[in-house]
Amino acid sequence: MSATVARPAARRVALGYLELTKPRIVSLVVVTGLPALLMAAHGLPAPGVFWGALAGVALAAASAASFNHYVDRDIDAVMRRTRDRPLPSGLLAPYHAVALGVTLGALAWWVLVTWTQLLAAAIAMASIFYYAVVYSAWLKRRTPQNIVIGGGAGASAPLIAWAAVTGHVGLPAVLLAAIVFFWTPPHFWALSLYRRDDYLRANLPMLPVTHGEPETRRQIVIYTLALIPVSLALVPLRAAGPIYAIGSLALGAAFVHYALRLWRTGAIPHAVQLFRFSIVYLFVLFLVLTVDAAIGR
Repeated sequence: MSATVARPAARRVALGYLELTKPRIVSLVVVTGLPALLMAAHGLPAPGVFWGALAGVALAAASAASFNHYVDRDIDAVMRRTRDRPLPSGLLAPYHAVALGVTLGALAWWVLVTWTQLLAAAIAMASIFYYAVVYSAWLKRRTPQNIVIGGGAGASAPLIAWAAVTGHVGLPAVLLAAIVFFWTPPHFWALSLYRRDDYLRANLPMLPVTHGEPETRRQIVIYTLALIPVSLALVPLRAAGPIYAIGSLALGAAFVHYALRLWRTGAIPHAVQLFRFSIVYLFVLFLVLTVDAAIGR
């Protein structure tokens, strides 16, 4: 009987640890690093480099997520969207998130140094520090530009992947990181529009709280329009071919459509649709780029 009771509890704790790593976000981060590996190697890198880079990116992203859970545990407790997370719900003690973050960060360093290049490991460690300390602990609660600043940490995967293959960071990797950087504000500001009350309750200076919803919608349009030429810049540089060019144009046109519609109507359902589409946009864009790099190089 006691063993029957223990199994669900153990499973719940295991799922709590998994939630600390934000696996859906980690999977999206890994996808943004995938084409950089193929582009940097002009084909498929050596298996050790390929899998080592992807594992290192995933471990670094999961480490940063765990630290983020620790830093945000107080505001998570008062937001409806996050109050059931492992720390505010009491499933796990806060030190568990720190221990997991340190462990995953150390593993990321070891994997990247062992199988790839030192620079890749250094960028991964810098991204963890940037997300956990500079963004989460410092600027997230101090400026309505927090999401813009946070985009820098989320954009590190292409840089890590490129450095893992070459030992340096090339211009195409910077452009890939810039795509994620410019994508981040429309994505999260769309979320903040329909979760405005949560951020107000948590006293977070998100743009809809500090500058109002019309200004947030305007900024979403500005960043979306800026994202399109950045995403297409890979084509004239011959870092990407026609498959990516067509896919990027189609996805960009859809993104602009959703952003302009939200700007005109201000309807919350349109904010939800933009938020959901933005996830599809980033995933499919980098998947198309991966196919382009695999076929066209």
